[in-house]
Amino acid sequence: MFSPLIEDLIRALRCLPGVGPKSAQRMAMYLLEKDRDAAGLLASSLQQAVEKVGRCSRCRTLTEQEICALCNNTRRDHSLLCVVETPADVLAIEQAGNYHGLYFVLHGHLSPIDGVGPADIGLDVLGERLGERQDSEQAGSAINELIIATNPTVEGEATAQFIAERARAKGIAVSRIAHGVPIGGELEYIDGGTLAHAFNSRTVL
Repeated sequence: MFSPLIEDLIRALRCLPGVGPKSAQRMAMYLLEKDRDAAGLLASSLQQAVEKVGRCSRCRTLTEQEICALCNNTRRDHSLLCVVETPADVLAIEQAGNYHGLYFVLHGHLSPIDGVGPADIGLDVLGERLGERQDSEQAGSAINELIIATNPTVEGEATAQFIAERARAKGIAVSRIAHGVPIGGELEYIDGGTLAHAFNSRTVL
């Protein structure tokens, strides 16, 4: 129906999450028909990002630097380390604005069925971070508390337990972010699993 180049563009756009055949077709037609300048800027920006953006050597978030700006920020609390599954989780927590420690990004979760083991999500690197001790060159850099913020899925919970056991073995305090009823939510519309977690994680007023 379309020329090979247009078909290739539509197929390429379908790699984006949530973009089906029709959405990809509309995007391709819009860029080619109505905004070629934006199409050129998009192509250039994407090419630059693909070539220059890698992972921070400390926290594994996406950055074009060897060590990202968050890890290099001396005003953050370097004794706190929050473990998340994706770089998008880092953005979400930063936008909330009430956490001022450092991060470690797994880029996934443990999933033996899919062949994803500890090394595949950087737990060997995390182990090295947790094993660091204060010295003259890293004054104040030792981790005192590990905050686990993996997703509340079966795999996320299993990953959290795996990490927590190893952190406690190194004498590091471990906490898990709370999951439960969202602000503004109504109990009758909350699923049973979320309600059960909310009751099990209840706090004293």
